[in-house]
Amino acid sequence: MPESNVVWQSLCQSIDLEEAGRAVLFDVMEFGHTVQAFAVRHDNVAVAYLNRCAHVPTAMDWQEGQFFDMDKQYIICAIHGAMYEPSNGQCVAGPCPGARLLAIELKEEGGEVFWRPTDRFQPIF
Repeated sequence: MPESNVVWQSLCQSIDLEEAGRAVLFDVMEFGHTVQAFAVRHDNVAVAYLNRCAHVPTAMDWQEGQFFDMDKQYIICAIHGAMYEPSNGQCVAGPCPGARLLAIELKEEGGEVFWRPTDRFQPIF
């Protein structure tokens, strides 16, 4: 999708993403199917991924919107314990080393967080 045609989608206010806190959950269309994604803040950077473990395609939050391990350093899958680096979604421990979560590009502007649609991820209308 050419950058000039991209209409960034409003997701939430910047203050809604607390450092290593509860995620903001949102739905996107992936190849015609509604799937859940989540946005979190880590090291003061907002990132978003599909709520789908790279090991087994299942939701990862251990309670709704809770993705960080006890030390608030890694995103963890509640099913098999795969641990992911928040900055890039790469699995650093568990059953799928080197695999990555599917990222959704975010930007922050004027106190608001937006996500970028792509050929793969589209807004739900």
